[in-house]
Amino acid sequence: MKLNKLTPKERDVIINKRKEIIVIGGGCFWCIEAVFQRVDGVISAIPGYAGGTSKNPSYMQVCTGNTGHAEVIKVIFDPEKVSLRKILKIFFLSHDPTTLNRQGNDMGTQYRSIVLYSNESQKKVIESVIGDIQRGSEKKIVTEIEALDIFYEAEEYHKNFFNSNPNSSYCKLIIKPKLDKVLQEKNRIKN
Repeated sequence: MKLNKLTPKERDVIINKRKEIIVIGGGCFWCIEAVFQRVDGVISAIPGYAGGTSKNPSYMQVCTGNTGHAEVIKVIFDPEKVSLRKILKIFFLSHDPTTLNRQGNDMGTQYRSIVLYSNESQKKVIESVIGDIQRGSEKKIVTEIEALDIFYEAEEYHKNFFNSNPNSSYCKLIIKPKLDKVLQEKNRIKN
């Protein structure tokens, strides 16, 4: 990951305070954002697009499936408070990593399960966690693992979506049940 592709605030946090970034996607980014906004040790959860080839894609372009990007969340976290392993276990609890290019009714490559790592040590942890999950699953884990090239921040109206729109049908019917499930289980996950 190149530090020049980060915001000045993110760069300062990483350089001076040894924070980490992992980019994850598993369906609609509103769901994943809501989950990670509630994880102790997470500094920020920012919706965006990654894993594709188009430069500066818009939400509408990503929705066509032609950009190659996935809806993702950039999770900036303090590894002294929450481990990458725990972040990943919560991520895999929050979506179905065995469905290809789909989460529930959200279908298309933009909804694929993907983890984009910042360095080789993160890649090893990702592979280890996926291996652990795969051993306990009858279905094949289809999560893509890629090096993070560039993250494009989503449009402003996507940020903090669940907290800003708790009464929308998508939030009530899709995000809230998923969030309740994860919140009930996340404290049982060891760091």
